[in-house]
Amino acid sequence: MQSWKQFKPKCCSVRLKSSKKEDALAEVVENLVVGEALDEALRAEAVAALLERERSGSTGVGMNVAIPHVKLKRLERVVCSVSIHPAGVEWQAIDGAPVHIVFTVLRPEKPGAQHDPEQHLEMMRWISRLSRDADFRRFALAVKTKAELVDLLKMGKIGRLRPVRLAPSVA
Repeated sequence: MQSWKQFKPKCCSVRLKSSKKEDALAEVVENLVVGEALDEALRAEAVAALLERERSGSTGVGMNVAIPHVKLKRLERVVCSVSIHPAGVEWQAIDGAPVHIVFTVLRPEKPGAQHDPEQHLEMMRWISRLSRDADFRRFALAVKTKAELVDLLKMGKIGRLRPVRLAPSVA
């Protein structure tokens, strides 16, 4: 599975502006609606589900990353976004640090023609691995455009974030 393909540049952001977590989540959902990945009719449900998820426990996983993820009853396929908050926002993360990188995943409640739960789990594992990669986090904070951000996801998927180390030549 090529998880990075779930992230469309028009749904992502390199400049989240909200100063509170709740507003940042609404801003992310707005980007998903404007990017035509999420139907306007699901906006309120998505925001409510994300806020409820945060009330049950913070999705701030540490290292300046949050991974809010929820199920929506009327959603037919996975909808994803990655957003950068240059200033950082308080998220009650596990390490107490502000969040700068927000991976958001909305998924259908049940399996269907456009949703395979096993592929969803693989994507969540991939996001988790990326979020722990210091190079990914550093590069993500330096991108200037949404396209660059999604390109970085693609490079992370195929392991090109780290410089290639050549073996010493043997003479």
